[in-house]
Amino acid sequence: MNNSKNQNESTIFPKGEKISSPNFMGTAWLSMLATDAGIFDCVIGNVTFEPGARNSWHSHPGGQILLVTSGIGYYQEKGNPIQLIQKGDVVMIKPDILHWHGASPDSQMTHIAISTRVGQGEAEWLEPVSDEEYNNSNLTD
Repeated sequence: MNNSKNQNESTIFPKGEKISSPNFMGTAWLSMLATDAGIFDCVIGNVTFEPGARNSWHSHPGGQILLVTSGIGYYQEKGNPIQLIQKGDVVMIKPDILHWHGASPDSQMTHIAISTRVGQGEAEWLEPVSDEEYNNSNLTD
């Protein structure tokens, strides 16, 4: 079976374009769903992470909400243990909280990322999540 075809058939929103950014490790895709921040003060994207893919440490001045729509992933706030996230989970990230998110090593993960109150400024991207940090978990899929 073609996994990418099954992935597209089982999701509500398009997978989008492959992300080419130093702020992402591994393979991930982005489809922007709402970009008119001037009216709604938020932007919304559908992000799909292949197994092991993740973004760098970052924060949002206006906060962020993640709606996990498929797969199993990781979410971590700086100084706290990694949390397992999966389909149906809602992660509410307060403003200026340093964090990262991505797929677990053995599963893809897709989430709707809602950047809230974007009028307060853009996300601040920091260093990549190291393999040691990523693997520093006793979680299992």
